[in-house]
Amino acid sequence: MKAVVHAGHGTVRVEEVAEPRLCAPTDAIVRVRRAAVCGTDLHVLAHPDDLPRGFVLGHEFVGDVVECGEQVREHGIGDLVVGADYTACGRCWWCRRGDHWQCSDRRFFGTGTVFGPPLAGAQAEFVRVPHADTVLVGLPEGVDLDAAVLLGDTVATGFAALRRAEVAPGETVAILGGGPVGQVTSLVAQAVGAGVVVVVEPVADRREIVAREGALAAAPDEARKVVDAATDGRGADVVVDAVGGERGLGSAFDLVRRRGRIASVGVPGATVELPAARAFTEELGLSFAIGDVMRDAEPLLALVRAGSLDPGVIATETVALADAAEAYRRTSGRLTLKALLRP
Repeated sequence: MKAVVHAGHGTVRVEEVAEPRLCAPTDAIVRVRRAAVCGTDLHVLAHPDDLPRGFVLGHEFVGDVVECGEQVREHGIGDLVVGADYTACGRCWWCRRGDHWQCSDRRFFGTGTVFGPPLAGAQAEFVRVPHADTVLVGLPEGVDLDAAVLLGDTVATGFAALRRAEVAPGETVAILGGGPVGQVTSLVAQAVGAGVVVVVEPVADRREIVAREGALAAAPDEARKVVDAATDGRGADVVVDAVGGERGLGSAFDLVRRRGRIASVGVPGATVELPAARAFTEELGLSFAIGDVMRDAEPLLALVRAGSLDPGVIATETVALADAAEAYRRTSGRLTLKALLRP
């Protein structure tokens, strides 16, 4: 089969690789109908110590089940499914709590050994899915593939941030970063009843998308002014850091009100300096979140089916799998927002 693989020096190429086979009775094989290029893909390519050359990339996918292990009960041949971006057993103490990321059986598709044992990715014609009953989510009729492929990671991440921050109806939400996660977090915030939503983004084209999709857009140097105008100078009730590093969290503290909450879904540095004394005095809340469609599929699908949420609006191009290298180049250069691959 054809698949997108790590070619070294931050590059990818499409190669012929062996088709996946069932390795356990709880596995399923999915024929991929859409995959997506994600910022995490770019991150592991830029830091490839744990990513062997030739490794199949990709962790956002939707497709049809073509083969099931004998212990798979929830899915059958021909079912249309979306996959979570990582696996979990579904049975341990963590999984029973809905904390699938903490499962000791976690394996992240397409990222080498960065997040655990290696598991070949989904930017391919077929992908093997361990613990299929837990990791795969059945899709109802009428859900567009370009929207569905984003549920497993991008949408689940935005939803997890807002859920962790306990956003209440009418609250002002500021989002740092107008990349795919930031854009979708804005859409989810509006869908779940937030009041004013402000997305802070330096790239003008991305600010145009923000404004078109119902939020206020602000360049970084005008962010506080825009937030103050919406809150009578108090600051945002909730700030979501979708940038990461020290820059993201530092900007979040610049925008949050007293007794406000910050939720970070951007990958932080190993250490980040934080204003602990101010956080104590102002009773600020700080949390981190990782998306989990295995836990949150029901509300997310309900929002999509109701027409309240259409994450597909951020998919700026859909290309053949053979053109994946160019899609990676354009994504890395911020020439496109979200590229989808069609095997």
